[in-house]
Amino acid sequence: MTTLAPSSRPPRAELHVHLEGTLEPDLAFELAARNGVGLPYPDPASLRAAYEFEDLQSFIDLYTANMAVLHTEEDFADLTRAYLTRAARAGVRHAEITFDPQAHLVRGVPLEAVVGGIAGVLERSEADFGISSLLIAAFHRNRSGADALDVLERLLAMGAPIVGVGLDNAEIGYPAALFEHVFARAEEAGLRRTAHAGEEGPASNIRDALDLLHAERIDHGIAVVQDPDLVARVAAEQVPFTVCPVSNVRLRAVPALAEHPLPAMIEAGMLVSINSDDPPYFGAYVDDVDDAVTAAFGLTRDQRAALAAASFRGSFLPPERVAVYLAEVEDWRAGA
Repeated sequence: MTTLAPSSRPPRAELHVHLEGTLEPDLAFELAARNGVGLPYPDPASLRAAYEFEDLQSFIDLYTANMAVLHTEEDFADLTRAYLTRAARAGVRHAEITFDPQAHLVRGVPLEAVVGGIAGVLERSEADFGISSLLIAAFHRNRSGADALDVLERLLAMGAPIVGVGLDNAEIGYPAALFEHVFARAEEAGLRRTAHAGEEGPASNIRDALDLLHAERIDHGIAVVQDPDLVARVAAEQVPFTVCPVSNVRLRAVPALAEHPLPAMIEAGMLVSINSDDPPYFGAYVDDVDDAVTAAFGLTRDQRAALAAASFRGSFLPPERVAVYLAEVEDWRAGA
């Protein structure tokens, strides 16, 4: 993969990144030693070599196993700092970070430790890393709606500093309707709403996320191109889509980057941003993704600036803050 100089990339927001999916092998071994956890690999290089996936489920299995090293508030703080450090080098100016509370609760990790570790770092993200940040709590599709609602109520009761909720994990067999009441409660509480849909599932999953969950943003959503009427709708409504092209290739949702529907989505007038998803697992942080799609599709400076601008427009930031970041993108586009 060709690597460009940092100044050659536009400032951007990253809207689709899973905090647990930013766990680098070196940090995994460090935390394992700290917490007395055994990993089934002799060293970080061997663990990284295991990052070859047949499909989404094979990735989820390893991703879940690696989370065994996360136990304490300090662990979650270290994980958050590590991501922000790397994101700053990638030119990220704003990050909307997703975490999976259920994945830790089932292991007996207190919710307070998870939220406290992450939030304590994020409240200083701009001062320490030059990155504004928002936190999103995602629920697992393969767990019940009742469990998701219980976790949501616990987050609300503790005053967790989350801006919104999401829906992730395996898509097939877990329809949006199972979580309609959860998202209705989140909406009632004033939280923003996003959902994974149309990654491994059909375009109808995207429509359900919009209509049943009142999702304001779609994560992945590459199956949208299967439904021209839906494409026209989301383009007209400017529904943000947080696309992760390298992730889609590595998880075999798309055969090759050259066959990714990103150009078609852009051409249709959709509001599309590019993101990393789970960067060490797929070998690409968001700057690497920018490099990859620029090379694969021959993107011009104006086109790259448009993708970066879309990342801020698709964020959950207030309009006045979006305007500040859009000015930064325009400065980059103009070569300032």
